[in-house]
Amino acid sequence: MADIESKKAAREFAERWKDKGDEKQDTHPFWEQLLQEVVGVENPTYFLNYEKRVKIKGGNTKYIDIYVPSKHVLIEQKSIDIDLDKPQKGHFDQTPFEQAKYYNDNLNISEKARWIIVSNFKETRIYDMDDMLADPTTVMLSELPEKISAFDMLKAEKTDQIRFEEKISYRAGTITGHLYDALIKQYADPESPETLSSLNQLCVRLVFCLYAEDAGIFEDNQFHDYIAEFKPEHIRNALKALFKILDTPEKQRDQDEEKNLLAFPYVNGGLFKDESVRIPQFNEEIKTVLLDEASAGIDWSEISPTIFGAVFESTLNPDSRRSGGMHYTSVENIHKVIDPLFLDDLKAELEEIKLVKQPNVRNKKLSEFQDKLAGLKFLDIILQSLIQSRGIIEKCAFAV
Repeated sequence: MADIESKKAAREFAERWKDKGDEKQDTHPFWEQLLQEVVGVENPTYFLNYEKRVKIKGGNTKYIDIYVPSKHVLIEQKSIDIDLDKPQKGHFDQTPFEQAKYYNDNLNISEKARWIIVSNFKETRIYDMDDMLADPTTVMLSELPEKISAFDMLKAEKTDQIRFEEKISYRAGTITGHLYDALIKQYADPESPETLSSLNQLCVRLVFCLYAEDAGIFEDNQFHDYIAEFKPEHIRNALKALFKILDTPEKQRDQDEEKNLLAFPYVNGGLFKDESVRIPQFNEEIKTVLLDEASAGIDWSEISPTIFGAVFESTLNPDSRRSGGMHYTSVENIHKVIDPLFLDDLKAELEEIKLVKQPNVRNKKLSEFQDKLAGLKFLDIILQSLIQSRGIIEKCAFAV
């Protein structure tokens, strides 16, 4: 992004956010707009990790507002009326920086932040953790056009993003492959189409459960702790019971069922509906892979939706992948297609609605826009042909 364009975008951004900023409602749009429009980060949604979990002393779980894994940046966001110099009640009586540093001190060594950013929308302070004696760089919102370079550490070069995506997807894919290989040996007829179909569906269900306990769909470690209670020879039946409960709405469940099962939420969408999926007998090896490698060994919530799809594909055997034409398509190539086709227009429509000053009218339009989004349908085979016509050789097997 040219310097003159960046300054113009910064002025527009500062004017848009003047005297605004609620921690709960505005954190996501504020940082995504700042990164994309001013700093020049493409697709910041895939760049930012919201509400990253961190376990602090005593076993409690806290949440980092924003964490940028590939840049080792931790962001603590406060509302516009919060004084960044004053301790906050309910946060150990710490200032926002002290709170952020406390979270950072409890991260694994490989995850610790190089930079800590605290902000209340009108003022942003950037701390270099490699130079703790230096004062933080302070950027007032009104100063943003002249101080854009303060956010250079957040410029996500494609190589950095690709390197991080490759690293975490490789690790998740390797773990899923270990699980797949350990499970397939337990089937009586491992080469039959019925077995391979059941195994693929089983792996997808297990990966979902692993993701769910890290992403907040389940309680923290809920799936891990449930499986850990059983001996290997009893896990097969335990999974059958779990899958059935996940497919049953809370009000329709047998309330005399085990409490640890009733504690799981209902998962709609039909992922756990098919009761014909065959589950083999588990052994100690499979239990270890599932609990130590898959559950405790990786934070599945850090995988972007696009990479998550690639992990699902990795559960399929090579023959299935070849016959189905399924493989990973990068975020960059996806957006080359969907942005000009429909996403740019939808974003522009949303921005126009947000400019409506009358709250009642704006809320009505937002509700109508939400209904419109829910009703949109896209046929990806058409998108594949469009991709090919744009000179992108690889097929696209994504669902919008």
